[in-house]
Amino acid sequence: MHNRTILIVDDDRSMLKMLSAFFEKAGYAVAQQHDGQAALSMLEEDQFDVVITDLMLDGVSGFDILQKTKQYSPHTEVVVITGHSSIDTAVRAMREGAFDYITKPIALEEISIVIDKAYERRNFLSEIRQLRDQVKQYAHFDNIIATSPAMQNVMMMVKRIARSTSTVMIEGESGTGKEVIARAIHAHGLRSDGPFVAINCAALPETLLESELFGHVKGSFTGANTNKKGLFEEAIGGTIFLDEIAETTPAFQVKLLRVLQENEIRRVGDTHDIPVDARVLASSNRPIAQMVEAGTFRQDLFYRLRVIPLHLPPLRERIADIVPLAKFFIDRYCRKTDRNRVKIHTTAIRKLESYPWPGNVRELENAIERAMILLDSDEIKPDDLLLESADMPPAAYEFTAMSLKEVEKLHITALLENTGWNQKETARRLGIGYNTLWRKMNEYGLARTKKNTSDV
Repeated sequence: MHNRTILIVDDDRSMLKMLSAFFEKAGYAVAQQHDGQAALSMLEEDQFDVVITDLMLDGVSGFDILQKTKQYSPHTEVVVITGHSSIDTAVRAMREGAFDYITKPIALEEISIVIDKAYERRNFLSEIRQLRDQVKQYAHFDNIIATSPAMQNVMMMVKRIARSTSTVMIEGESGTGKEVIARAIHAHGLRSDGPFVAINCAALPETLLESELFGHVKGSFTGANTNKKGLFEEAIGGTIFLDEIAETTPAFQVKLLRVLQENEIRRVGDTHDIPVDARVLASSNRPIAQMVEAGTFRQDLFYRLRVIPLHLPPLRERIADIVPLAKFFIDRYCRKTDRNRVKIHTTAIRKLESYPWPGNVRELENAIERAMILLDSDEIKPDDLLLESADMPPAAYEFTAMSLKEVEKLHITALLENTGWNQKETARRLGIGYNTLWRKMNEYGLARTKKNTSDV
């Protein structure tokens, strides 16, 4: 950890000497300057954690020092001191970014407390910036596996909508990564400096969900011993992600609709509205349009939430992403456990690509983690992948000395089996045209002899 650095600027040499000696004794690395112009030059060359400046200097003012500091080092905290106190100068100093304003005569104990707090605030804000940078890096578009055409289309859409403030409905099966996409939209949007707040609407009963989202006032129900801020308030200036919104009750949907229409919430038990300004992202693993038709989800809320619809394809429709995802999870587990690099055998890759993945990316991640825990070598083989319901291809799949055509035939056969010999679905998963699949089936003698011959 670097020494705490401080620059003291004061044309009163006795004051300068006293403050410098005091803060050096307190453990700061102190730079001092009695000349205002020279101090401005120092600020162009060096950065400090904290700057203390007198307001009245020869040739320049403390406001010049303050402005120059914020120009060259916006995260440096500035404390202004003067013997000429007035409300106007105090207000101006704080408006222009000063951390605090102290009048002479100075009590060393008082200024010590102020400087310690200024340094703590600087460190705190620095940590916040680092965390935000980490989140942005985690949610960076390049870190989302999108090798398949289906996911590349999704990411093109995500990049377009990230810079808007419209509500987005993210639909897709469980485990497809809806929250990962929501975080990416937030991290690269106009509100990325604000909070990202997520809640699973299916995890709470209606009364608790209302309290969590809107907050409550003391005494509004049994156990409400204090006022509580809701998640909509926590998300002001940022994004709120309503996961599994389709699981909410019609009564709750009415209250949520009002929030979206009025941009106001009312805490449970309160009589006053609170304005809120947060971007809303929602998700569902059920087809909400069908629920609207069935009368189980409010149509007006549906249109409020689904200004921009975004559909995430299931993993079985993005086969090209399976191996990159598996390697990503392997590498992450190796880093987490400080383990040497682990490879994945070609026959294990075939097993992964022929499995239907009903639990999608989440199931793949669990399968890889399970294999890594039980693995006693540096390579994952088919038997290490404990997949519950895969209709695996013939035993020949276990042989490694196969020609490319043999491998292709087995792969096509496996996918035909998994789709019930649905050629259109198989062609889509393979990323080839229907006619191309038909020619390959003829070439390899893959007759449609199964009971299920539907192409629908």
